[in-house]
Amino acid sequence: VQLQASGGGLVQAGGSLRLSCAASGGTFSNLNMGWFRQAPGKEREFVALISWSGGTTNYADSVKGRFIISRDNAKNTVYLQMNSLKPEDTAVYYCAAGRMILPNARKYDYWGQGTQVTVSS
Repeated sequence: VQLQASGGGLVQAGGSLRLSCAASGGTFSNLNMGWFRQAPGKEREFVALISWSGGTTNYADSVKGRFIISRDNAKNTVYLQMNSLKPEDTAVYYCAAGRMILPNARKYDYWGQGTQVTVSS
């Protein structure tokens, strides 16, 4: 499975961005999907996840109420709508796919290349 993340950029605090992650080479509708992020000098951290059907979602406390994860299995794409962005959201954002639905990066089998999100104050 290959994952291609896009949609990052520079935005002012309070603004919004929508990240996309397009999958190819596998059966997307069988895969649970997650978004993770990594800021400079910090470990990769969980952001959000969505089950293969879209029926289950989970968010890190730091983004709950501001970010929304969704997926379109017909387009083999998962999205991360990010609203009310804060400078502390600045990081490289990665999408990941796996068989298990857990907020643990080690449980994901496939990773995209990452897209940079920078939030200015």
